[in-house]
Amino acid sequence: MTKGLIGKKIGMTQIFDEAGKVVPVTVVEAGPCVVTQLKTAENDGYSAVQLGFGDVSPKHVNKPMTGHFKKNDLPFKRTLKEFRLDNAEIKVGDILKADVFAAGDIVDVSGTSKGKGFQGAIKRHNQHRLKMTHGAGPVHREAGSMGACSSPSRIFKGKGMAGHMGAEKVTVQNLVIVKIDTENNLIAIKGAVPGPKGGVVTITDAVKKA
Repeated sequence: MTKGLIGKKIGMTQIFDEAGKVVPVTVVEAGPCVVTQLKTAENDGYSAVQLGFGDVSPKHVNKPMTGHFKKNDLPFKRTLKEFRLDNAEIKVGDILKADVFAAGDIVDVSGTSKGKGFQGAIKRHNQHRLKMTHGAGPVHREAGSMGACSSPSRIFKGKGMAGHMGAEKVTVQNLVIVKIDTENNLIAIKGAVPGPKGGVVTITDAVKKA
């Protein structure tokens, strides 16, 4: 991995390409990100770059993180994430902006999906409802039979049932960067990315380039 940034999802819009076709894009405010720490194989057992994004008031930062920022005289950041970047030319305190990417790059975008709360099996797992006649009911949107009772006398692990839906890490792979606004640190990515407006996302090089 050679590129990575933390950003904030602004929302979706559409732009026109050179051929005049409409391209749906998600606008992400990517950076500026501050390099807050360098992990090395000698000290930490692996190499990585820790980036900070989003300003935060010092009164909202606990004592361990306050010392972490003050150690290198860095600004306080709300979000910290690690990237397995090539840190040969990166130093603590460097600022990475949207211009680390370019239009046409293929990236993976990760974020926390929208929380849906407690949902039934139909919405959560796309299961079919029960028959509306022949004695089914009175609830027709329940999961139905869970399996045989005598054998195996249990529900197999992984059975699709009602429960908490959403609010989990989701990665969308092989998205194309359509346009970059370097002055405002905005990146227009073709298609949709996980999370609500204002949600924190990470943009990295695609690991499975098509």
